[in-house]
Amino acid sequence: MRVLVIGSGGREHALCWKLAASPLLTRLWCAPGNPGTAEHAENVPIGVLDIADLVRFAQDNAVDLVVPGPEAPLVAGLADAMGLAGIACCGPSAAAARLEGSKTFTKEVADAAGIPTALWERFTDAAAARDFVRRRGAPIVVKADGLAAGKGVVVAASVEEAEAAITEFMEQGTLGESGHTLVIEECLMGEEVSVFALCDGTTAISLGSAQDHKRVGDGDTGPNTGGMGAYSPPPALSPALEQAVMHRVIQPALDEMARQGTPFRGILFAGLMLTADGPKLIEFNVRFGDPECQVILARLMDDLLPALMAVCDGELRTISLRFRPVAALGVVMAARGYPGSYARHTPIGGLDRAAALPGVTVFQAGTDMRDGQLVSAGGRVLTLVGTAPSLQEARDAAYAAVAAVDWPEGFCRQDIGWRALKA
Repeated sequence: MRVLVIGSGGREHALCWKLAASPLLTRLWCAPGNPGTAEHAENVPIGVLDIADLVRFAQDNAVDLVVPGPEAPLVAGLADAMGLAGIACCGPSAAAARLEGSKTFTKEVADAAGIPTALWERFTDAAAARDFVRRRGAPIVVKADGLAAGKGVVVAASVEEAEAAITEFMEQGTLGESGHTLVIEECLMGEEVSVFALCDGTTAISLGSAQDHKRVGDGDTGPNTGGMGAYSPPPALSPALEQAVMHRVIQPALDEMARQGTPFRGILFAGLMLTADGPKLIEFNVRFGDPECQVILARLMDDLLPALMAVCDGELRTISLRFRPVAALGVVMAARGYPGSYARHTPIGGLDRAAALPGVTVFQAGTDMRDGQLVSAGGRVLTLVGTAPSLQEARDAAYAAVAAVDWPEGFCRQDIGWRALKA
C-alpha cells in the first residue's frame, strides 16, 4: 500500500515509524515531515493546509491511504476533498470534525447523547461572560470555542483570572475568530486521562489510553502547553473503567453523530476527568494526541495499517488491537522559553546515543537540518520514550535518554509520571 502521512511533529514521526514496520506498506510519504520522519518516509514539501496540493500529490502518486496528523486540515475539509478524489482518508469530514473545531458543538453532542460532562454555558458577549463567572465563582474553566493550538483553555483559580481570560480572548482577540465565542464550564476535579478509539461511523474499538502533562513546569505549574510528556497505560484508568468509557462516552458520541447525518470516521480522542461520580468528558479531539501518540504506538503490538484502512472501509468489526503488557513514558524536550518566545535553529546532538539506549525510542518534532546539523525549529522539539515492564523503569529509560541528548538550549520537566508513581 502507498500511504501519505500529513504533519510535521512528533506524532507524525511516530505514525511514520509504526507504519514503516507494516508488511503491507510499499511506499510512505510525509507532508511536510521533519528530519525524523525522513528516516522512515519520503518528505514532501507541502503544508498541512494546502489541501488542493495534497489532493493533487495523492492523485499523481496513486496514494491508497491518507493519514492526517493534526486537526486543522480536518476541520478545513481535507477528508472531504480526498473523498471527492476517490482517495481513502483516515479522518472525519469537516462536519464531523466540528467535535474538535467547536467546543459548543461538542457540548451539544454530549448533552444530546447523554454523555456525562461539566455544566456549561456559551457566550458571545464579554459582559455576560463576566457576569456568569462572578455568579459561579472559581475555580472555573474558560474555553475558546474554536481551534487555538492548545492555547484556548484557561483553568482559572480565581474570578480575576477568569475575567482576564475573557478580556484576552474576546476583547483583545489574541486567538482571532476562535476566541470570539466562549464556553465557560464548571471545573471538574480528579485525574485527567485520554482514551483513543478508532471509529468507522458505526463501530468503535479502543486504540489505547494515556495520561499527559499539559503544564510547562514541574508539579503541574505554569502555563498550559501542547503537552510536556505522557505515559501509557495510566494506572488511574483500569481496563474495566476504560471499557465503561467506550460504552458511556465513545459509542454514544458515535451514535449521535450518525443520527445527525454526520457519521464519524477516524480517530476519536476523549479527554476525560475521572471524578468521584465517574468519568466525565472534558473535550473531544478528532486525531491522535501529541505526545500521547508516541507512547501508545510504542506499546501497540499489531500492524496499524490494516486497522486504519478498516476505518475507511467500514470494517472495524473485523479488527482487534493488542498492546504489549509494558509501560511507555515519553518526556518532551522543548526550547527554552516555551510556551513563550524561544530561540530557533539551536544545534542538537546526541540523538544516536540516546536512541541506542535499551528501551528508548526518539521522536523528532520541531527539528530541521541546516548545513548537515540537526537544529531546533519549534517549541516542542523532541519526545524521548522509554518502554519497560514497569512505569518506573520506563521513566528511568526516558530520562537516561534526556541525559544523552546534547542540547544546551533545551529543557524538560523532571517529573513526568509523578502522579502515578507517587500513588
